[in-house]
Amino acid sequence: MSIVETHNLSFAYAKRQANILDGVSISIQKGEIVGIAGPSGSGKSTLLRLIAGLETPQAGTISILGRIVTGAEAFVPPERRGVGMVFQDYALFPHLTVAKNVEFGLYRLGREERKARMQEMLELVELTGFEKRYPHELSGGQQQRVALARALAPQPVILLMDEPFSNLDAGLKAAIRSDLREILKKSEMTCLFVTHDQQDVDAICDRTIEL
Repeated sequence: MSIVETHNLSFAYAKRQANILDGVSISIQKGEIVGIAGPSGSGKSTLLRLIAGLETPQAGTISILGRIVTGAEAFVPPERRGVGMVFQDYALFPHLTVAKNVEFGLYRLGREERKARMQEMLELVELTGFEKRYPHELSGGQQQRVALARALAPQPVILLMDEPFSNLDAGLKAAIRSDLREILKKSEMTCLFVTHDQQDVDAICDRTIEL
């Protein structure tokens, strides 16, 4: 089952003459962890932003679960796409506890449901007992796990991860790679993973798309 498809996707920033993405067509199947690899400036992060609805292409279409969310006559806003995203800097709210960060996207649920889902996610990322801590009290690896728990909590259709290891040192990165793959597979999450590091791709992804 195809979760995300792009067809002839092209994008250029206004101040640049050449396209960053030119006629990109990809298909991501349910449960896949797919790496997007390529040199700096090849459009890896831009592709994620287009799928998330944070940028609009000059041409082409994007479909999620068979529904066109970006096209000549359609644009579904980011909050209605069912997409989760983990950014390079994790983007945790510094004034909120771990529990409140994870619960942030669960505002449609009742109080008890939010709490239960939050606990489920912290158990998944092995951070049970950290509920009352604040981001500045966590290590880089723990912050990444909180960001992952927050992104998974609303049960997105697909998870987009943009260079999630860029702020971690080499030793910590190596330790976390296998844990991340295990978490994604355990949650049966479809994931599009952007990285410039081939070791990340080899350790985490089922296959790779080169840009």
